[in-house]
Amino acid sequence: MKLIVGLGNPGREYVNTRHNIGFQLLDYIAGKNGYCFSREKFNGSCAELMINGEKVLLVKPLSYMNLSGSVVAKYVSFYKISFDNILIIQDDLDMNFGRIKIVYDSSCGGHNGIRDIERCLGTKKYTRLKIGIAHDKSMDTKDYVLGSFNKDEQQEIEKIDHYLENVVHDFCCMSLENLMSKYNRK
Repeated sequence: MKLIVGLGNPGREYVNTRHNIGFQLLDYIAGKNGYCFSREKFNGSCAELMINGEKVLLVKPLSYMNLSGSVVAKYVSFYKISFDNILIIQDDLDMNFGRIKIVYDSSCGGHNGIRDIERCLGTKKYTRLKIGIAHDKSMDTKDYVLGSFNKDEQQEIEKIDHYLENVVHDFCCMSLENLMSKYNRK
């Protein structure tokens, strides 16, 4: 079983914000495959699907970004999911807009949602898909990440959703080394 967690904040006011790119990608994957987030469990909205013959849980923590760790830890504990079968999808301020990077056993880089997951799991040994949202240094960081994508950015995200879906599918069937080799290109 794989656990794919998209980070974000619940509530209408956060839809299409930069910090919710993880939620947005999971909504795209579930919707495209005819699934919806119909269940709430452990303070997370969950959709179950099969990818490459493997059961996959898509989870959107409903505890707000900075408290995502307890939700992830409860799913890991209840379903006895090994850390190698976890993929966390997050935004990254320090990467160019639309760039992606897959990391494993890596520092939180100041991302409070990731920091909380590390604290609750007691490890950094899980895979993360980082999606660049850039950073407008003329704005307060909180205002920037909680701000909506502009029209051009939203169109660009919608263009790369299919590519990002491929990353998630490949996570379910490729070794980490092959996954990183395939997608961590400039």
